[in-house]
Amino acid sequence: MKILMVSSEAVPWAKTGGLADMVSALSISLAKLGHEVKIVLPRYYSINKDQLTLLPGGMGTPMGGVEEWSAVYTTEMPGTTKRNSIDVYFIDHNKYFGRDGIYGNQTETDFLDNPRRFIFFCRSAFQLCRKLDWYPDVLHAHDWPAAVVPVYLKFAERVSGSLGGFEKTVSILTIHNLGYQGIYSKDNFDYTGLGWDVYYNAGFEDFNMMNMLKAGLYSADKLSTVSPNYAEETKTQYNGFRLDGVLRYRRADYCGILNGIDNKVWNPSKDEYIPVTYSKKDLTGKAKAKEALQKEFGLPLDPKVPVIGMVTRLTDQKGVGDLFGPTYGSVWSICKDMDLQFILLGSGESWCENEIRGLASRLSNFKARIGYSEKVSHLIEAGSDFFLMPSRYEPCGLNQMYSLIYGTIPIVRRTGGLADTVENFNEKTGSGTGFMFDYLSPSSIYDTVGWAVWAWYNRRNDIEKMRKRGMSLDFSWEKSAQKYLELYEATQKTMGIVTAN
Repeated sequence: MKILMVSSEAVPWAKTGGLADMVSALSISLAKLGHEVKIVLPRYYSINKDQLTLLPGGMGTPMGGVEEWSAVYTTEMPGTTKRNSIDVYFIDHNKYFGRDGIYGNQTETDFLDNPRRFIFFCRSAFQLCRKLDWYPDVLHAHDWPAAVVPVYLKFAERVSGSLGGFEKTVSILTIHNLGYQGIYSKDNFDYTGLGWDVYYNAGFEDFNMMNMLKAGLYSADKLSTVSPNYAEETKTQYNGFRLDGVLRYRRADYCGILNGIDNKVWNPSKDEYIPVTYSKKDLTGKAKAKEALQKEFGLPLDPKVPVIGMVTRLTDQKGVGDLFGPTYGSVWSICKDMDLQFILLGSGESWCENEIRGLASRLSNFKARIGYSEKVSHLIEAGSDFFLMPSRYEPCGLNQMYSLIYGTIPIVRRTGGLADTVENFNEKTGSGTGFMFDYLSPSSIYDTVGWAVWAWYNRRNDIEKMRKRGMSLDFSWEKSAQKYLELYEATQKTMGIVTAN
């Protein structure tokens, strides 16, 4: 198949979260399976064009009342071979992308012209295909910034009288986080160049605003999200962010496919960031990592005390309001009442950062670092005994999978991808791979951390078995890529399209 990934993020060029990792990892896995994959991204100011190759000639993209001209740069995905290489293309439009930040910056957290920036980007993906004379079998769009791609395909590019080339192209839209939908003033709609009948027929209308993700959900041939359980949750009012009705309406075309992880980067037997590599057959290196972690954060070097680790964005989605609030059961209570060490790496909302700094100054067994470090995040995954993720919702989650294969036992809320990847500890049988709770509250977090600490001191044999059980799990991208191929083929079959081999 010919597959074009349309995304606002992809590593190593632009990243704010798991979307960037997923797009690149899935593309690499599909290419290894023999498919022709290309990726298109905006060329943000932070992406050095001197390291890219400029394609000859500019590219005109017809928008509402104007033709936008851009340059196109290209490079190959790092780490691929000539046999499975992936061409990556960058749309260079200085007015829209020649600035700091992907969606916003410190002074303007959500750029006022974001709807126009990403509507243009979506339309330019089609012009890129024409420029290359390369027409994909599958247009795979990711999240709200690319959600207008399926709209253009359905209402402009795959219809009688269009310029042609996309008659046999199908569209997939993947939801990475339903909480972000691209809702803006409908005054921006004229810029699409589509008729106002499309505004209503495609589903843009949202309480007199324009909802880009909603239109994509109505228009894409098939829909997916990043874990089976999150697919079910998003069809409920509690987790549907007002789009649950749309997803129930499209339920026959909607599925959840669990993200994989990059086991070249996240692998305790190969990890260059930890002092000594290790495996489930020999956990000596994990003990060394724990010692190095305690030393890194200035904690007593005590192998007998359990270490709770966290690497997180400090946002409401991650449950930080319950974990760091003033209520009994929060981190203050956990660290005061339990014999443990607690280490955190993260950044986000300023109130939470300030609260964490205050706790770290008052609690001898709580240490935190505001910011992000790839090396330290690897050390926390390897050196911790438990990893805490009290998420309000979690579409897929990656850290719990990293934790499992590093022999670090997750403590998680039963939601989204956390429920798909962690099996709750059973005291009677000793089975399970982690500790889980259902209702998010300070007391629930406190009680579940307390349960894990109790097991550490009283059921060490079970703890060791849980570690090795988690390290035996397979979260490779190859499994997920195969499921996406099945989705592509099912979409073609539904649309009555057959791809020549």
